[in-house]
Order: sequence, then C-alpha cells, then structure tokens
Amino acid sequence: MLRALIKTMRLRQWTKNGFVFFALIFDKQLFHVEAFTKTLAGFFLFCLTSSAVYLLNDIADVEADRKHPEKKHRPIASGKLPLNVARIAAIVLILVALPTAYFLAPALAAILALYLTINILYSRWLKHVPVLDVMIISAGFVLRVAAGVALITVERFSPWLYVITTLFSLYIGLGKRRAEMTLLSQGAGSHRKVLDGYTVPLLDQYITIVSGTTIVTYSLYTFTAPNLPENHSMMLTIPFVVYGIFRYLQLIQTGHAAGAPDEVALKDRPLQVTVLLWGLAVIAVFYLS
Repeated sequence: MLRALIKTMRLRQWTKNGFVFFALIFDKQLFHVEAFTKTLAGFFLFCLTSSAVYLLNDIADVEADRKHPEKKHRPIASGKLPLNVARIAAIVLILVALPTAYFLAPALAAILALYLTINILYSRWLKHVPVLDVMIISAGFVLRVAAGVALITVERFSPWLYVITTLFSLYIGLGKRRAEMTLLSQGAGSHRKVLDGYTVPLLDQYITIVSGTTIVTYSLYTFTAPNLPENHSMMLTIPFVVYGIFRYLQLIQTGHAAGAPDEVALKDRPLQVTVLLWGLAVIAVFYLS
C-alpha cells in the first residue's frame, strides 16, 4: 500500500516544480546560501502540495481512469490504494505544506492555497471546458515561478519570464492533449470529456501558434531583459530552446509522446541533453560572463 501511495504521489512529476528555482537562477542568486535554502524548502513544499493534488485528481477521476487503456493501472483505479487512504494522505500533505509555507513566507502559503484551489476546481469542473483546461494547467506553472519570487528578495527578475512560462506550458499542455487524442482515437471523448471539444487539426493550429510565439518571446527576452549581459550572449541559448520545442513536437507527431510531458522528458535522451545544455548555458551567461 505504501508503494501504491508513493506511486500516486507521482514523485517523477516533481520535476515540474523546478520552475520554483527560476527566480533564484535568473535573478543571479543561485549561489546565495540563504536564498538557495529558502527556495529549496519552497520546492519541497510545492512538491507536497502537488502530490496532494495528484491524489485528489485520481480520486475524482477513478471511474474514468478504470476505462482508460493506460490509466486503469493507476493504484486508485486498480484498487491497490483504497480511496479512504488516498483521502487521508491528501489531507495530511496539505496540513503539513500550508502551515509550514506560511512560516517560511506568507506569500508562499497564499500561492500554494491558490494553486490547490484552482486544481480542486479543475478536478471537479474546469477540466471539462476546452481551452480553459489547458490554461489552468499553464497557470500552475506560472504559480510555481511566482512561488520562487515570493521566497527571495528579487532585484532584477524579468517579467518576460512569466510570459515565457505561460506560453511554454500552454505548448506542453496542448501537446499532451494531442497525444491523448491520437492514443484514444475515436473513443477519446468517452475517456476524457474535454477531448470532445478538440480535433487534431485544431490542436495542431494551437500548437503552431503557441510554439512560434514561445520562440519569438524567448528570443526577445534574451536581448531586452534588464539583468542580462550587455554583449547579448544570452542569445546563444536560443538554439537549445528551438531544438527542444521541435523535438517535443516531433515526439507528438510520431506517437512517442503519449504519456505525461515530464515522463517523456525523463525517457527521451535528446530532450534530456538539450535541457542540460540549456541550463549550463544559462548559468554560464549569468554567472561567468
């Protein structure tokens, strides 16, 4: 049962909470011990809250998951994790995360509470509304960035990064919807009601718009943000972003991205190398140039 609980908490998806570190990295405070410690603590609190959300989502989706070709194997849907145990675990995680976050930074507690509220609304109603469902997912990533900002005293953190995060997460969310449409084929709507509001050509248009806008926005950020080197060396990171976007689109189109985006990234070596090289390039530009 413990193994089933840990699986439902989806520790692999904690990688999404890495967005909490954006403020620390892009405000040039990565090597400030106090700022790093607070951000790391905030990261783990966001992980506990997001795991509570995953538990609540699986509880709400248990019947639909039992009809899904892959999700039927999830611990709650398969019966390996009793509903009552999942509910208690979710409540305990929330009761640990929110008060601790308040003592760390009151603004962080407010952001976690907002994240939790939005996701509860998403699980109950908003996930059935086309377009809005993906925008809610995107909002979760923006809140992660905001949480990082709330944890430290930022000096020159660029608002461009909020826009980039919004567009990039929309791209990932739309890509996931397209992968689900392809996986479930004609029976998509019976497994996830919101998919009745999408078609593959429509999602392709959305993805084209958002991916192109993401590349343009990131490119503008690299030479207009106030805290970047005057030699515009940040522009050297643009190819990594372009390749990463193209690679994920390739995986979607070829049917190799049917799972959650974070799971795809953890399995695809080219994406892993791209993210690593992009991260190293960003650190080199900010801290070595």
